[in-house]
Amino acid sequence: MPKVMPEVDCPADPAGAATPNLHYDLTCPQLSRWRRMQIPVIAAGVYGVARALGPTLRYEALGAQHVERAHATGQRCILAFWHQCIFAATWHWRHRGIVVLNTTNFDGQWTRRVIERLGYGTAQGSTSRGGLAGLAALAQRLREGRDVAFTIDGPRGPRFVAKPGPAMLARKTGFPMVPFHIACADSITFEDSWDHFQLPRPFSRAVVVIGPPLWVARDASREQLEAGHAAMQSALERVRDVAGSWFGRSGEERDRLRAELNT
Repeated sequence: MPKVMPEVDCPADPAGAATPNLHYDLTCPQLSRWRRMQIPVIAAGVYGVARALGPTLRYEALGAQHVERAHATGQRCILAFWHQCIFAATWHWRHRGIVVLNTTNFDGQWTRRVIERLGYGTAQGSTSRGGLAGLAALAQRLREGRDVAFTIDGPRGPRFVAKPGPAMLARKTGFPMVPFHIACADSITFEDSWDHFQLPRPFSRAVVVIGPPLWVARDASREQLEAGHAAMQSALERVRDVAGSWFGRSGEERDRLRAELNT
C-alpha cells in the first residue's frame, strides 16, 4: 500500500498575497503518492477538454450591465452561481482575473491547476476546511480590485441550496452579490452526480442570465444577514428558471426578456 505523505501542491494563497498568518487554517490533506500522481494527469485532461470544447460554444449574455455598472462606480462583484453550470461558467468568465474559493482536497487540487491556466486566481478554503480563511482571502482580493466567485451550493451540495459565504463576504466588504446562471441549448446532464453537472455539446448555444446586484449592509444584524442570504437564494432560483427555459421560449418571448433583462 502506498505510503501516505503530505500533499505539497497546495499553496497557501496562490492569488498573489504574502504568506498568511496563523489565523489561516489552510493545511493540505494527506494524500497517497498515487493520488498525488493523478493530480497533474487529471488536470491536463480536463484542461484539454475545456480548450477543445469551449471555443465552439456561442454565448449570449443577458444582464451584463449589472457587472459593468458596478465596475464603473469602482465596486467589485461577488459572483454566485450553481455548481451545475460550472463548466460553461468557467469558460465564459475566463481570463478576467476573477478569484474563486477553492478546496484543498484532492478534487480542489487538480481543479486549481485547470482554472489558474484559464486566468483565475484561487483562495484556498471550503465550508468544511479553512472556510473563514478563504473568505478573508477573498475579502482582500475584492479590496485589491478583483471580482470573486462562488459555486454557492458546492463543493458537495445539497444541490440548489445556497450557502451563506457570499452574504457574509458582502457584509464584510460592502460589495454587492451578483447571481447568474448559464444554460445550454444542447448539453449532457450527469444525473448520477450530486449537482446534475451539465457538459455542453460542441457548438451549442449558451445563455448567461445575470441578475441585479444584492447588498448586505456592513453593520447588518444577524437577521439582516439571513435576509440577504435568502434574497440571494431567490435570485439564483430566478436566473436559473429564466436560463433553463430560454431555449424553449418563442422568439417573441426571448425578445421581451432581452429588453427586460438588459435594461
